Amino acid sequence: MAITDDQLVALAAGGDTDAFNQLVVRWERPIFALAYRVLGQEDDARDVCQEAFLRAFRSIGGFKGQAKFSSWLYRIALNLCRDWIRRERRVTMVAPPVDADTGPLDILADPDSYASEEAVMRRELGRAVERIMAGLPEEQRTAIVLKEYHGLTFQEIADLQGCPLSTVKTRVYQGLAALRGHLERRGIRPGTALPERRPSPFSRLTAVRDSE
Repeated sequence: MAITDDQLVALAAGGDTDAFNQLVVRWERPIFALAYRVLGQEDDARDVCQEAFLRAFRSIGGFKGQAKFSSWLYRIALNLCRDWIRRERRVTMVAPPVDADTGPLDILADPDSYASEEAVMRRELGRAVERIMAGLPEEQRTAIVLKEYHGLTFQEIADLQGCPLSTVKTRVYQGLAALRGHLERRGIRPGTALPERRPSPFSRLTAVRDSE
């Protein structure tokens, strides 16, 4: 049976650096992905990720376990992202995904790429979504990222953002509605899967339930 986060945290709090390193391996990718989608710049996201784990390491002894370790870590990363946005005082422009460097000509040069047209369309959709996300208010963008890309519940997001449950639902609903409107004005029909292997949030646009 795999060792749990709680067990690793207990060991790390007792000075076991190997246990903390296991937590880093387990959560480094999700924390980087969160920072990348909030900030939109790979270098800045890596800096935030590194600083988040450094702060977690320094504070692990004071972690009381009142929330999940992942929620505690997300909160540290989000606070760092907010500090970065306030410090930079500029609009976040989300860069294309790291694995989206291949252009149409590169795909056409590959005779084995039987789905080249679909691949191009998916990359273009991904870029369009990233650009639209960059224009959303930070609170809406963060709520959507946590819900659609990280699978957090509305209550977990409310706890992280320090706001009522109804506020989070409004942020997610209004943000997705804005995304849908922008895509429709560009002639893109919502319902196509978003990048990063997550289901499309548009299929659940009208399914924001009070029970969740």
